Parts: sequence; structure tokens; C-alpha cells
Amino acid sequence: MQLRLAALALLLSGALPSPAQPALTPAQRQLNIDSFEMVWQTVRDKHWDPKLGGLDWQAIHDELRPKVEKAATLDEARAVMSDMLDRLKQTHFGIVPGEAYREMGAITADADSGPRDGSPGIDARVIDSHVLVTSVEPDSPAAAAGVKPGWEILRIDGKDLAPGLAKIRDSLSSQPTLLDLLQAHAVTNRLSGQIGKSVELQFLDGRDKKVSVKLTRARPRGQLALFGNLPPVHFWVESRTVKPNIGYVRFNLFFEPDSLIAAFQQAVQACQTCDGFIVDLRGNPGGIGGLATGVAGWFTDKQGQRLGSMFLRGATIKFAVFPRAEPFRGPLAILVDGCSASTSEVFAGGLKDLGRARIIGTRTAGAALPSVFTRLPDGDGFQYAVANYISEGGQALEGFGVTPDQEVKLTRPQLLEGQDPVLDAAVSWIEKQKK
Repeated sequence: MQLRLAALALLLSGALPSPAQPALTPAQRQLNIDSFEMVWQTVRDKHWDPKLGGLDWQAIHDELRPKVEKAATLDEARAVMSDMLDRLKQTHFGIVPGEAYREMGAITADADSGPRDGSPGIDARVIDSHVLVTSVEPDSPAAAAGVKPGWEILRIDGKDLAPGLAKIRDSLSSQPTLLDLLQAHAVTNRLSGQIGKSVELQFLDGRDKKVSVKLTRARPRGQLALFGNLPPVHFWVESRTVKPNIGYVRFNLFFEPDSLIAAFQQAVQACQTCDGFIVDLRGNPGGIGGLATGVAGWFTDKQGQRLGSMFLRGATIKFAVFPRAEPFRGPLAILVDGCSASTSEVFAGGLKDLGRARIIGTRTAGAALPSVFTRLPDGDGFQYAVANYISEGGQALEGFGVTPDQEVKLTRPQLLEGQDPVLDAAVSWIEKQKK
């Protein structure tokens, strides 16, 4: 998950323009050459397909190496390396200018190097080019200040959001499924900061009046969780019944295995006679891949099923589902949006292919591959994927996402009225299954 967020920061930074550049010194030219070699060797040694789809990778190296040697600017060198990666015809392989990454700012630090784990308690989405508050955490600074869903965020700390979001939108013509995720991530990154530090927001409220509010960032919702060598994250999961005999579970990450599985166990066991069940993955960027199969096991009684397969260099991981002793067998709806990514897409897409769930919402991010990034000798970032994922139905999710069975979009008037049309659509579908 942290690798995914870092990769998103790099992709987002690529939307920023590079300034005019001076001629390269001999030392800088050598750093570009070293970077070229590092990119070429990494793909050769770590790409999941040793044959690279039939490409003659050595021939491509020999063709492009003279061009990077002759590059007169950093942009020219980057263009050569990007050309090399474009030959793969795959997403999640790219070069991002180092100065753009620095301009965007590190994802884990404020300007004063403090941790950025504070939040005003706002979740937001960019809907029709407008940044709308989609939910406000109870007992958060935003809730105490009276911020409501449906309010539009115009400025954060005195900076208009629209121009930056437009740059992101214009840069993603080749990866449109990532637009919602990257724009939401850009907003969240500006809202986040040190606990105790304030952030000033200008809103357009429910009466279309501009309102400025200064909020003190607080500890985010959930418990601090650790897993293996991954950085700590705040994890939360909630469950309840709606309407009133439909089970409902929502969680922010596929993380904290014991807590997540225990929550589903309790919710499913309490809902054996429910009319249906809803798993809400909106805004869930993924996490630990294996948890997709663990959660799926609570919703099937059939043996031998899989959510899909992930192909790594020299290995294939089958996402096999092992049914629980007493799974929920009734109608299952999964809610998704453009910020549902990675493991969320594996879970939703896999159960859709198996005919087990109805997917409701908007298309997911199409960011299912595990990818990493590294710093090149010339200071640029290099992103590369280390695996490929194919759903059980034979579909590649990367760059395509999971298409919902029923598309339902949020609107500002509905949010201002306190409505959730996506959840309402799921409830309506489940109730129709009883007839």
C-alpha cells in the first residue's frame, strides 16, 4: 500500500511542468547515462515476463544508448528513457522529473520535516471538476466546525485547487482510470499535515456562500496498525445493518488481518438471515493482497474458486478462495468508485467474475499491479511494476479497472441533502431480490 501511494505521488508529480534547463555538464551527462543503464537493467532483471513480450531488449538498448549520450538537457535524456519504457506498452513504467517530485513535496513530511499523519477529518472527491466533501468524520475538527458533505473546497491554505487539478486531468489522457484517484490524492495530501498544525480552507457551503474555516489537524480515525516491515498506518473498520435487515461493512484498507477478518466474521455471523450484504470499498486504495481471498471466503460456499492470478518473475500466485464454515449466501453488493484500487479491485473484480456480487458505483482506478519506485542517479524517479494480474474472467484490471454492473455517481445536491445514492442503489437491488 505504501508503495502504491509513493507511486501515485510520482505519477502526480509528472503533471507538473519542468522549468527551462541549462546545458548539461559532463558529470550530469554521465549521471543520465547511469540512469539509462539502471532503468534498462531493472526492466531486464525484474520484469515479470523474462521475454518482455518478444521485445529484443538488448537491441533497444543499443539503439537508444547513443541518444541518451547525446542528450543536451535532462528533458531530452528523460525522453529517451521514456521512449525505451514505452516500447513495453504497459502502465506503471515511467520516468518522473526529480524537480517535479520535489515541487510536489514528500508524501511523509511537511516543510519542517514533521510527520504528516494529521487530518481535519474530511474525505473529498473531485466530481465534475469540483472538489466536494463526501463525508466528515464524527468528532473531527471538521465536524466540530460544522463542515457538511456536499460543501465544495475552493482553496487550501490560500491556494486555488482548480489549476493544479486541471494539470492532472490534462496529463492523464493515456491513463484516464487513474484520474479520480490521483486528484483525490492531491487534495488529501494538501489537507494532511502535522497533528496540531492548522489548515485554512475556503468552502462554498450549502447556500453557495463562500466560507473560510481554519481547522486544527487531529489524529486520524482508527488505530495505528503495524504489519511486517510496512510503515504504520491508521486502520478502521465499521459494520452495521441498514434498512434494517441488510448487513454493511466498510473499511479504509485491506490491512490489520486479525481485526479485519474478525469484523467480517462477527458481521456475517450476525447476518445469516439478512436479506443481503453490502461491502463498501469506496475510497479503499488496497493493501495486503492475500486479504482479498480471506474476506471473499465469507461470501461463498463453493470450493476451488479463485479471484484471479498474479504473475511474477518465476512464480504465479493463485488467489484461491477458501469458503468459511458458515458464509453468507444471500445477495451481495460491492460499492466502488475511482478511488478503489489494488486489492479492492482484485476483490471486487474477482467476485464479479465469479457471478457472486453485483458491483455498484463508478469504475475503479485500474491500478491493480504492485509497483515500486526508486531514485535514479540523476535524481529522477523511476516507477516499475513487478507483477501482472489477470482476473478469473481473463480480464486485465490494470489500466481498465472494474466496470460496475450499475453505474451510480454522486452529485452535490444529493450530498447536501445527506443522501448516498450509491448505497441507496445497493439497498434497492437487494430488496428486489426478495420478490
